[in-house]
Amino acid sequence: MKLKISTIIVWFSMLSNYCLGQETTYNITNYGAVPNSKDICTMPIQTAVDAAHDGGGGRVLIPAGNFMSGTIVLKNNVEIYLARGARLLGSTNYDDYPRQPQSKYRSQKDDGGWYSLIYAEGAENIAISGTGAIDGQGSHHTGRPDAPAGDRDGRPRNILLISCKKISVSGITLISSATWNQHYLDCEDLTVDNIRVYNHSNRNNDGIDIDGCRRVILTNSTFDTGDDAIVLKSTGPAPCEDIVINNCIASSFCNGIKMGTESTGGFRNINISNCIIRPSLHPDKPAPNRNPDAIGITGLSLEIVDGGVMEGISVNNLTIEGTKCPVYVRLAGRGRKHRVDAPEPAMGRMSNISINNITAYGSANYACSITGVPGYKIEHIKLSNFNIVQQGGLKEGEYLATLDDVEEKVKAYPQPTNWHNLPVSGLFIRHIDGISISNFSIDTNEIDPRPIFMAHDVKGLSIKNVQVGKNCNKEKMIVLKDVTDLSLEF
Repeated sequence: MKLKISTIIVWFSMLSNYCLGQETTYNITNYGAVPNSKDICTMPIQTAVDAAHDGGGGRVLIPAGNFMSGTIVLKNNVEIYLARGARLLGSTNYDDYPRQPQSKYRSQKDDGGWYSLIYAEGAENIAISGTGAIDGQGSHHTGRPDAPAGDRDGRPRNILLISCKKISVSGITLISSATWNQHYLDCEDLTVDNIRVYNHSNRNNDGIDIDGCRRVILTNSTFDTGDDAIVLKSTGPAPCEDIVINNCIASSFCNGIKMGTESTGGFRNINISNCIIRPSLHPDKPAPNRNPDAIGITGLSLEIVDGGVMEGISVNNLTIEGTKCPVYVRLAGRGRKHRVDAPEPAMGRMSNISINNITAYGSANYACSITGVPGYKIEHIKLSNFNIVQQGGLKEGEYLATLDDVEEKVKAYPQPTNWHNLPVSGLFIRHIDGISISNFSIDTNEIDPRPIFMAHDVKGLSIKNVQVGKNCNKEKMIVLKDVTDLSLEF
C-alpha cells in the first residue's frame, strides 16, 4: 500500500486539531516554579499539569527562563508549551526520576525501567510544543547501579510516551538526553513537525525512536546525533505501520535513517522521502565506542534480524553525504527475544521494497549491500536512479578479495562494518528472489579495481542502464554465482 498525499493531508488535519479549543493557560510560575536553573520545579510543573487535566484540558505554559525538573507525567488533553526563551532542564539527580510502573505493553527495554523527563502511558490528546528547548543535561547520567548494562541502564530519556494516542510534538528544540532523546512506544496518531534535535551528551544518543507505532508523520525536522538519527524500531509485538517521514535532515555518526535492529513486530507501509543525510556538524563528538572516523556508518539501513515482517517500504529522493555505506538492507537471524519468557522468534521476512532516486557522494568504500541468508531470501526489491560517488583508491589487501571471503554472519549485529570493504564497489546482493536495478551510476574519486556488481544466490535479477565512471573497473562489471532468470542491459 502506498501512502498518498491526500492521506497525509487528512492525517495532518486531524492531528492539528487535537489540542485546539483549549483556551485555559496554566503558567507554571503561578504554581511556584522559579526560573533559576537551581531549584527543582517538578512539583509546581506537575501541579499545573494536574490542574489543566482536572479542568478538562489546557495549556501548561513554561515561560522564558531556565526551569529544572525531574519526571513530569503528562495527562489527557494537556499541552506543555515552551515559550521562546524557555528551557526545561532535566535534573542531574537520579532521585528526581522515579521508576514508572511496568507498562501494560511489554518491550525488550522493560528491564531497564522507564525513566524520563516527560512521561506518559495511555494518555490521549496530548502535545508538547512551542519555540523553547528541553535540555536533558544527559552528560551527568552514567547509569543506575541497580539496572542492567547497555541501553537499559536507567538513564532518563527526554520524552517517553507509551501506548498514547493523538500526540503532537512541534516547534521545540530537544538536546542532550542521557540516552535516546525521544521514545514513542506503541503509540497511535503521532505527528512530529518542525523540531530540532541535538544529542551528543552520552551513549545511545538517538534522535528519535518510533517504536511499534501506528499512523505517524515526521516532517520538517533536523537531527544531529551521536547515534542513529531517525530510527523505527519494534522492541515488542506491535509493528511500525503507516508511517511517513518527509523533508528531514539527519546528521549522525551512526545511521542516518534506520529500521531496526529490533524488529519483533515488523514494519509495514512506510514512506520515506525528500531527506538529506550528512555527517554531524560537530566532528569533534563522535559516538563513544561507535565510529571514531567522524562520518556516518550508513545513510539508509533497513533490517529484519529479530523476526517480524518488513513489507510495503517506499524510499524516494535521498541525498546522502559522507557515510561509509550509502544503502544497507539486511535480513538475518540474530533472534533476540523481546521478553525473556517470549518464544524464540522465527526468521523474519522482507518483501516489496522500493528505493529510488538516491544521490550519495563523499562516501567511503563500503559498497551498498542487500543480503538475506541461506534459505531465507529478500523478495521483490526495486532500485532505480542511483548516483553514487565513492572514495576509491583501494589497493590489493585492503578489501575482501572474492565472494567466498564474504562470510554470512547470520547471528551478527547487522552493520556493514561486519564486512568493511566488500569485493565490489557498487552493489553486493545475495540471497534475493526478484530484484530490479535500473539507472545505476557510479564513480570513484580514485581508481577502484573492484567490479561494480556482485550477485550470489539470486533468482530474477534485472540490471539495465548502468553508467560507470573512468576510475571504475569497466572490464569486470559484474560477478555472478548461482544466479537464474538473469537480464542484463548495460
